Amino acid sequence: MYDPTVFENLKVAFENAVYDLDNIGKKISITNRVDRMDFSVLARYFAIKFTLVDKPGITAEIILEATLKELAAEILEEPGKNPGCTMILRFYKQIQNVTKQCKQIDQALKDVWEPNLLLTQTLSFMYEQKSANYTDSIEITFDHKIKEEHIDDISDFLEHVLETLKVLNDMENK
Repeated sequence: MYDPTVFENLKVAFENAVYDLDNIGKKISITNRVDRMDFSVLARYFAIKFTLVDKPGITAEIILEATLKELAAEILEEPGKNPGCTMILRFYKQIQNVTKQCKQIDQALKDVWEPNLLLTQTLSFMYEQKSANYTDSIEITFDHKIKEEHIDDISDFLEHVLETLKVLNDMENK
């Protein structure tokens, strides 16, 4: 009998919780979903993007990844291995004042999450764009593997994501 991997179980748990916020809770709108098996490196990738229903200006993206090494250790039941997934959380926000707004975003996210989290902001813009708008890709990388024992934490995690979306939406855009 097929036994689902940690990746599969986490993917389904996240997917169900996020879809419940969309379909039942009507708090968010899902804008994209990716479920990929990368055959070149035999890895798994799942991402789901969404916005707040009443404030669609900021997008959140939850990404789960499992490498061949993680999947093989689990499937082959290698002793001493404790397989899990990598999780990344991204937010996409349009900004104009890079210096001021990036500092505000950094502080706001550290207030919502934890002060010592790994946070990066990557800015991009359209060449020859008339206005000085930048897309800020705000990424939180978690320093530990996500495992099945974290499934009970998904609802609290998503509440933090929703709170972050609200905070980022409420920020002044200048």
